[in-house]
Amino acid sequence: MIILGLDPGLGTTGWGLIFADGNRLSHIANGQIRTETAAALPERLVALDAALTDLILEHRPTGAAVEEVFVNANPQSTLKLGQARGVVLLNAARSGMQVGEYAARLVKKSVVGVGNASKDQVHAMVARLLPGAKISGPDAADALAVAITHAHMQASAKALGRVRF
Repeated sequence: MIILGLDPGLGTTGWGLIFADGNRLSHIANGQIRTETAAALPERLVALDAALTDLILEHRPTGAAVEEVFVNANPQSTLKLGQARGVVLLNAARSGMQVGEYAARLVKKSVVGVGNASKDQVHAMVARLLPGAKISGPDAADALAVAITHAHMQASAKALGRVRF
């Protein structure tokens, strides 16, 4: 199963692709989609959608996982994050993939072992779980962590007979 992990953001959306075969994971690719900060919001959302479409067409993932929104102190930032997340969810669902959504605390707990892990701890653990992967930044590391969480959840559910593949 090829899993696309996504850490949505309007300015930067991190993405990571892994191959999961049960508990065996391997890195395929990762990166960041950046939108032009000077562009109008609709243009930035279209750019995000187009870049995700290209990414999905190139790699043909079979599943996707998206980090859930957390609430910022700034309501405008939270709203923009939500809009970017909506584009990410729509794009993944439109491609026909099963999409999992995971809270940041669950992702951290799944990858590091504690729900309040720092970004550096997540990055270090992702690098350990995917040896040889060159991780392009913290957003890509977070996206890979979301993909790893999805792989673990899918493997657990399959072992319990709760998932149809």
